[in-house]
Amino acid sequence: MTSRENSNEQISSEQKIREMLQQSKILEAYMNDILTKEATVTRLITEAHLASEAIQELSSTNQDDSLVPIGIGVYLKVIVPQVTNLLVNVGSGVTIEKSKENVKNYVESRIKEFELALKQLQSQKEQIAMRMDQLQNEVNVEMQKSQKPPNS
Repeated sequence: MTSRENSNEQISSEQKIREMLQQSKILEAYMNDILTKEATVTRLITEAHLASEAIQELSSTNQDDSLVPIGIGVYLKVIVPQVTNLLVNVGSGVTIEKSKENVKNYVESRIKEFELALKQLQSQKEQIAMRMDQLQNEVNVEMQKSQKPPNS
């Protein structure tokens, strides 16, 4: 093998490594995006579970005293009247009145949607992690090839 062929192989190997590292950076950015979405969905699931519990605790027969948080650890003492209907935000600034039972069902269906989305995100995260590992192994192989001395 001539020195020119070695030089071309070295350039080709370096170019492959650069391309794989670029792919790895793209995958890393995608992984960070998925982690952010996963945290958001997890927070939404927690919020929905809390809403479900609160709805179940609302009395439909009598008034109750309650504390309503208004921010930074400050609460407002209120009397919650008998609750038969609740308001639900359906998007675009539109709220509709629904029965307590319908709202419970709505919240439970949202929890299921969020849990499905979380599973999909976790699956995507696993696939990206596997591809990142695969790329790292390929980079390592190329690095080892490029460091081997040429055969004389």
